Amino acid sequence: MEVQGKIKLIGETATFGNNGFRKRELVVTTDEQYPQSIMIEFVQDKCDLLNNHAVGQDVKVSINLRGREWTNPQGEVKYFNSIQGWRLESLQSEAANPNIPPVPPMDAFEPADNLKEEDHDDLPF
Repeated sequence: MEVQGKIKLIGETATFGNNGFRKRELVVTTDEQYPQSIMIEFVQDKCDLLNNHAVGQDVKVSINLRGREWTNPQGEVKYFNSIQGWRLESLQSEAANPNIPPVPPMDAFEPADNLKEEDHDDLPF
C-alpha cells in the first residue's frame, strides 16, 4: 500500500530496551477533499530513510499495516494497529524543476490544414 502527501512532521529517532530497538515517526498530510494527517512509523534500519527528507516535501510512502493483540493485567484483550513505512520517495512537482517547461494544452496549437503531399520530404534527415 502507499500513502502520498506532504511531510508535516519528522520525529527524532527513539531507542528502546536493551536490544536498541529504534523507531522514528513521520506525519504525512494527504492532498484530498478532506486531508488526513497520517502518522507512519519507521523501525530499525528504516529510520535512516527519513534523513534525506524535510518538512513540506511531497512524498510517496510505501507502507504495511500491522496489528497486535495484548492482554492487560486485568485479563482484558486489547488490539492495536500501526502503519509501518518501508520506502520513502520524493515526488517532484513540475514547478520544482524549472528545466522542464510545462506543455501547453492541445487547444493552444493551430491545426495544420495546409499540408501538401510534395512537402513531406523537406526535412534534412
